[in-house]
Amino acid sequence: MLALVGAAGPVPGGAVPSPVREGVSAPSVRFVPGACPETADPVPGRCGFLEVPESRERRGPGGRRGRTIRLAVAIVPAVSAAKAADPVVFMEGGPGGDAFGSIPFLIGAGVNRDHDLIVMAQRGTLHSQPSLACPEIDRFSAAAVGSVYDAPSTGRRLVRAATECRDRLTASGVELSAYNTTENAADFADLRAALGIGRWNVYGYSYGTELALTYLRLHPEGVRSVAIDSVVPPQVVSLPWTWDSAREGIGAIFAACAAQPLCANRYPNLSRTLTEQVRRLEAHPLRLTARPPAGGDPVRVVLDGGALVNLLVANAVKAVDVPAALDELAHGNPERFARAQAAGATPVVGEVAHGLTQSVACSEWVPGHSESDLLQAGRRAFPGWPDTVLAQAPQLPFEHDVCRAWNVPDRTAVQRVATRSDVPTLLVSGTFDAKTGASWGAYTARTLSRSTTVLIPGIGHWVVPQSPCAADVLTSFLARPTAPDTSCVAGLAPAPFTITPEPETT
Repeated sequence: MLALVGAAGPVPGGAVPSPVREGVSAPSVRFVPGACPETADPVPGRCGFLEVPESRERRGPGGRRGRTIRLAVAIVPAVSAAKAADPVVFMEGGPGGDAFGSIPFLIGAGVNRDHDLIVMAQRGTLHSQPSLACPEIDRFSAAAVGSVYDAPSTGRRLVRAATECRDRLTASGVELSAYNTTENAADFADLRAALGIGRWNVYGYSYGTELALTYLRLHPEGVRSVAIDSVVPPQVVSLPWTWDSAREGIGAIFAACAAQPLCANRYPNLSRTLTEQVRRLEAHPLRLTARPPAGGDPVRVVLDGGALVNLLVANAVKAVDVPAALDELAHGNPERFARAQAAGATPVVGEVAHGLTQSVACSEWVPGHSESDLLQAGRRAFPGWPDTVLAQAPQLPFEHDVCRAWNVPDRTAVQRVATRSDVPTLLVSGTFDAKTGASWGAYTARTLSRSTTVLIPGIGHWVVPQSPCAADVLTSFLARPTAPDTSCVAGLAPAPFTITPEPETT
């Protein structure tokens, strides 16, 4: 691989190095060219590390900066020979996701068709130094597929794993309070300046949308456009918010089934079916053996009400299969959900930086809302479901308990702020998204005066890699941020749902 030159030489897209290095806390920040990390799909570009202070807020004796951390960076060249001068920088979801693992999806969606693509591993994530991976939590997750999802004993084991990870990281010198969205955004500001890029475009998904909005609010200089996919509004994201998104995404799947005559006739009253199965499994969990979808030996799994809901929110069963899977479950065949649950038995240890996940969630998402608030939000979203299910936020069970152990400062006062901007912005949402409900795109656009909101029917979380239309809209937006071509959306509809034969009656 070619070594990436530093800020003093040529930069991606042919941009002229900026004479004013906004955001750079010299001499603590610099870009160091280096080899690309080993990944499942080799990185088709040039790489290096951005060196930044671990904490820009905390200083040592004499006002000196604390220790320096290193963030892995890749620059993937544009496909077009006549590429645009302004690159696209990608902000990964999670928090704690592997940005380098997303490169094949970004290339597949054509994000680098006309622009160089810059990917940086966020602080603490895979390929950056230090790593905030928590193998303790990965091992817990692998074993938890065989436990009752929302049992107190499961929560205690999760808290113990989180505590072990926290103690190990802090003993190694990690300042957990520095792993937050404010510092994360400053890293990207420093990256633009360190590479000497005058202007660039920002594309983020899921947590990366919250990061992109925070970045736009705090570091608007040099931002040509912002595209956000599966939107997380910084001003409202919280544990109770997860139930609003779950209700919207699951409800959209059921409504789409009702709009297709074959699905509506075969699977009527899906909402009632789901409520019945959540209540039944919560009262009498199923203990099964299932083979993971990727293969391997069968594993023991438990399906209770909380596990069923979590699988639906995580899109662990494809949306087009959800009505059939629920009907099969109601008729005594839990195979689809059992296999989806078994997939969690083989996590890639270290792929997700749970340390960043918890540092962000515990400082920015959890404070300000009690466990009672979370339960009440669940009751509003899904009346009639057991409180034991509704007491746990989808995807973030026992988070109040974990955060008491993680013990990072409350940052909601500086983070729960709406972004107001006239920078051209594209907001893309999928109607089947149960993690970040589709309506939050339009909600966030209210304070973005030059925004375009796009709703893609029948797609779940992270829309662009799943929808050729959404990918075309993003390409058009990057070419003309104030007038993207969204015409392809008008002809879209959810794909037909899977229809299985009715079970025989005796």
